[in-house]
Amino acid sequence: GADFDPEKVDIYFKSSAGFLKIVENGVATGYSEEEATKILSQKEVSAIVDMKEGDYEATAWGCDLTFDYVKINADYRS
Repeated sequence: GADFDPEKVDIYFKSSAGFLKIVENGVATGYSEEEATKILSQKEVSAIVDMKEGDYEATAWGCDLTFDYVKINADYRS
């Protein structure tokens, strides 16, 4: 695994509907769930993770998740 400080991490969602920071310095922001829903409802969505640990970059591709997979995992949300 990679060494990094989770207290430095920022996470964003990005799509054609907008750009939204959901984690800043390892802590959830007070983001708008309505805005997040708009962004996440688009055909293509990027999740951007800034670990603030240098100038390296990586890209990973994923695919649609089934309704049941999302439903089951939504139960873990706190």
